[in-house]
Amino acid sequence: MQQETKVKVDTKVGKGGANVTIFRFSGDISSASQEAVLGTFQRLPERGKGHLLLDFTKVDYINSSGIALVIQLLMQASKAGEAVALFGLTPHFQKVFTMVGITKYAQIFADEASASEG
Repeated sequence: MQQETKVKVDTKVGKGGANVTIFRFSGDISSASQEAVLGTFQRLPERGKGHLLLDFTKVDYINSSGIALVIQLLMQASKAGEAVALFGLTPHFQKVFTMVGITKYAQIFADEASASEG
């Protein structure tokens, strides 16, 4: 049974005083996750003002529709001038995300500390 996608939004000040917004995803990411993935980004009060980190450490499953939503989010963030980094992906999803070209829009890191510095 599919788990509902949840997103907790955290903010912090990064290197050089830049705003860092962190989307902490949990559950599964699929076509049913559109509001959680895209809606959360679209509701950000200030876009294009800093860095966006996507935390996948508590994501159990991502299907092809979920990957498409992540790509849409990355494209919207790119258009808004956001620098995006991903972390917490399993080795399998690191490989899949690289194969589908997500690295054109965002860097993939092992953990939050390295993503915050990247």
